[in-house]
Amino acid sequence: MQNPEIKITQTDLLSDNWYLLNNVTFDYQKADHSWITHKREVYDRGNGSGILLYNSQEKKVILTRQFRLPTYLNGNKSGMMIEICAGLLDADNPEQCIIRETEEETGYRLTTVHKVMETYMSPGAVTEILYLFVGEYDASMKVSEGGGVPHEEENIEVLEMTYDAAYAMIESGEITDAKTIMLLQYAKIKNLV
Repeated sequence: MQNPEIKITQTDLLSDNWYLLNNVTFDYQKADHSWITHKREVYDRGNGSGILLYNSQEKKVILTRQFRLPTYLNGNKSGMMIEICAGLLDADNPEQCIIRETEEETGYRLTTVHKVMETYMSPGAVTEILYLFVGEYDASMKVSEGGGVPHEEENIEVLEMTYDAAYAMIESGEITDAKTIMLLQYAKIKNLV
């Protein structure tokens, strides 16, 4: 059901170079029942999934490191980010997506994952819903070196480290990615490792 206090009056495409960037004009009814008009740029890149891989026996996690241009343009001197494995949904559902992405990026083939939450990471400008999962791994699940899919020109470094070392990287500022922080904190709250 649509919100009767919102009326989309115009949508203008600004760019469809990689994903969609629209300028949306909408009317919004305030508490006093008067209407005001707003214009906002909205970026639609689709929805995605992310996962924290953990090994409860060895008390380890698997993260990735890769270059992220937007962070480089906004103060990250190297542009490198340490993150959970994540990717955009294609034609698959969030669970299928993250199982596929896990194998492509980390080299581990999972059969079971546990959904933790759905979240909007930047709701003021981006439409994306991110579906977050956790999944337990062990050495027997490793089927390749990972690193991403060559035709997507991914250059992903796979990092296996103790959970405690990863968690300490939040405080040290080495991990600044929100989805990664959320799942590392979830693992602590739930005593996964």
